[in-house]
Amino acid sequence: MAIHDHPIALIPAHNEAATVGEIVAQVQALWNCPVIVIDDCSTDATPQIARTAGATVLPLTIQLGAWGAMQTGLRYALRQGYRTAITLDADGQHEPESIGALLEPLANDQADVSIGAFPERASRARRFAWSYFRWLTGLQLEDITSGFRAYNHAAMTLLASHEASLLDYQDVGVLLILRRKGFRTVEVPVSMQPRTIGASKVFRSWLVVGKYLLQTSLLCIARVGYNPLRPDDD
Repeated sequence: MAIHDHPIALIPAHNEAATVGEIVAQVQALWNCPVIVIDDCSTDATPQIARTAGATVLPLTIQLGAWGAMQTGLRYALRQGYRTAITLDADGQHEPESIGALLEPLANDQADVSIGAFPERASRARRFAWSYFRWLTGLQLEDITSGFRAYNHAAMTLLASHEASLLDYQDVGVLLILRRKGFRTVEVPVSMQPRTIGASKVFRSWLVVGKYLLQTSLLCIARVGYNPLRPDDD
């Protein structure tokens, strides 16, 4: 297996035909890196548009959600020999121009994971969720739910493992697992664009936010990612 020093971009997508093609084209034009779109059972033209724009499309046979799709991409990247992965959304909020800023802490060995942070984007519901999870988990991060991230090889390997499977949401559960294993996580200030089409799958209503808070609270209570009685044994 060939080892690739340049990064790979992973984009999970579900019914993002309006924006995914432009995102793929921008990433390739700016960074000349392979782009993988993990199609989470879209019912529109998302996979065709992504493929036409130059992406490799991984079609899922059952809908796995954002984290299941992302983990599929990480496993693919590792099998192909990539040692750094960039993750970004397909809805156009994340600006490909900021990828360089995300990669810098990894290149300088200052972090294993970098997160593109833009707290100013937060709605009232999102700010409430962030505050609640900072209180519940002790995570000292401003933008807990940002999916705009860079992972080094060690972090990719951990998050592609069985231990990181079956997380409904990629944000808090992933951050807790990374903290438990001692990975260094930093935030990098970036700009983000407002979503032009559709609404956030998590923060579109207070009812959905309530479900998100409940499920992720149970994740924390179950000690996923943290167990004070058992130090890392692997």
